[in-house]
Amino acid sequence: MDLVEPDTPLPSWFTEEDLATYGALSLGEVCNLPDPVVKVPAFLIMGGKDYVLKFPGIEDLTKGEKAKELVPNLEVTFIPEGTHFVQEQFPEQVNQLILGFLAKHT
Repeated sequence: MDLVEPDTPLPSWFTEEDLATYGALSLGEVCNLPDPVVKVPAFLIMGGKDYVLKFPGIEDLTKGEKAKELVPNLEVTFIPEGTHFVQEQFPEQVNQLILGFLAKHT
């Protein structure tokens, strides 16, 4: 699936260094976990305009109850105007959300 044209410039908040770092984080391809159930509290912050939500089944997974099968203690928060790199776009808001989550679970 082509999401952007190759010559599309990066947004001002996303550098070439960021791109190289995120590109190296393909953990899903290298991890083979025997018991994928996450039993601790988990927090997912997503942008409401994240292109990943367009992938088949992802919106139902993140907005429905399906994710709770693998992560029973999952809390999901969407930042409506955020994209896939919501933490880069809205760092203060993301930081406050994380601090609030940690305060509830410490």
